[in-house]
Amino acid sequence: MFGLDPFLLSLIGTVVLATFVPCHGAAVPVFQWLAIIVIGIMFFLQGARLSRKAVVDGLTAWRLHLLILCCTFVLFPLLGLALHLVFPALLQDEVWLGILFLCCLPSTVQSSIAFTSIGGGNVPAAVCAATASNIFGIFITPFLVGLVLARHGAQGGGVMAIVLQLLLPFVLGQILQPWIGAWAVRNKKILSLTDRGSILIVVYLAFSDAVMQGLWHKLPPSQLGLIALVDFMLLACVLILTAVTSRAAGLPLRDEIAVVFCGSKKTLASGVPMANVLFPPGSVGLIVLPLMIYHQIQLFVCAVLARRFAARTAQDKSMSAGD
Repeated sequence: MFGLDPFLLSLIGTVVLATFVPCHGAAVPVFQWLAIIVIGIMFFLQGARLSRKAVVDGLTAWRLHLLILCCTFVLFPLLGLALHLVFPALLQDEVWLGILFLCCLPSTVQSSIAFTSIGGGNVPAAVCAATASNIFGIFITPFLVGLVLARHGAQGGGVMAIVLQLLLPFVLGQILQPWIGAWAVRNKKILSLTDRGSILIVVYLAFSDAVMQGLWHKLPPSQLGLIALVDFMLLACVLILTAVTSRAAGLPLRDEIAVVFCGSKKTLASGVPMANVLFPPGSVGLIVLPLMIYHQIQLFVCAVLARRFAARTAQDKSMSAGD
């Protein structure tokens, strides 16, 4: 739980490969089409794996989820914009776009549920909240990114690209879910390798393009440390604000734990494909870098926090039993 995420190691290896053996020439259009295909398959399988009940629960159990959605899609973007306003020269422009893009992403599913479970929180609520976040994220993230791009004078992919490459495969997966859903769930581990493989392909293509345009000459090592610092500041602010807001709303500890973990996560699995669709190829490498760093920070910090919540939950149970 405290070590480096194996998937992150795979991402680092992919970045190293792209640095020394970048995709170029005739191979570029082949990998571009391959990236489009594997992203479509990934979102199709996400739709197929989501049960109708989970989708309905994620859309209808609104009170707890509204707080989590506000943290994910309102609080995060506002914090990102505030940090950029206060420290505009701290990071390069494209890196700041990466930070702001991170802030617009939906929550994770697996790690949100896992940390909520470890902390003794409301796991059913976490399942529904994470599901709702990812469903709404397909619509909300492109809209928020569009606002950010307009604010910074940048350009990205249109709505049609999102519909064709992300939303349409997801909807098709949902339509076929009654017939292939059980198979997708049974083969979840194998299909997760397919999901991760598709992300690695997109990362390789993105960083190959960035390396060919002089990524490591434009990005000094000090920027990596500053990206980590900004990511940590974002995470710390959200963790504190989600805990304070949950207590102010009078939520029980189990629900507070779900809000803290679901409201503070950002998905790498959906974030990288979305960046590939939303941003020009030459910018994707720099833009996903803050997300990759945030991914590891959130795993480490939330692992520590989950164990503290678990101890607190156990203490509350023992006190209740004593009464």
